[in-house]
Amino acid sequence: MALEVIGAGFGRTGTNSLRLALGQLGFGPCHHMFEVRDKPPELAHWQRVAKGEAMDWDTVFAGYRSQVDWPGARVWRELAAFYPNAKVILSVRPADAWFDSVQATIAPFMRNRASLEDAHLRAMGEMAHELIVQQVFDDRLDDRAHAIGVYERHIEEVQQTIPADRLLTIDVADGWEPLCTFLGVPVPGTPFPKTNSSQDFNRKP
Repeated sequence: MALEVIGAGFGRTGTNSLRLALGQLGFGPCHHMFEVRDKPPELAHWQRVAKGEAMDWDTVFAGYRSQVDWPGARVWRELAAFYPNAKVILSVRPADAWFDSVQATIAPFMRNRASLEDAHLRAMGEMAHELIVQQVFDDRLDDRAHAIGVYERHIEEVQQTIPADRLLTIDVADGWEPLCTFLGVPVPGTPFPKTNSSQDFNRKP
């Protein structure tokens, strides 16, 4: 099974809502950082990615029809080349709101990774710190101006790299219409998923 949808958007841009939406539209299972959290054997793939090793993406994404969120968003360019028929979705939100959400959720998780009691979560935190904080944000994720600059340049880079007919830039607050039009599927009669707010994230065990 090849990926049909590649999510290039950074984490905390509505990626879990997008994951649920894609599943509802028939593009699941959808890979997300939650998959790495909930399926410990998957972590080894991303530890290798963090070390810069060449990967067989069909093995990494075996059984998945779509991908959103970190860690997959770190390799959006590689995935877009490996799966040339896949559509690319760039999830976005206002930059300051994105930064504030990161600081309230995933940044503390990665910052406090060494103190986590669960060995898998500690290892996942190490992987995420290397792959995201160090490699994407130059170890300056807590620096608002720097992090927002990286975020905005990423959006521009994806939009300049992926052909317009292959790319959807979406704020999940816009609901079903743009997503369904892009994917060529009917609009469901149910509300667009809205989940994993900062409060939801911090209520998770």
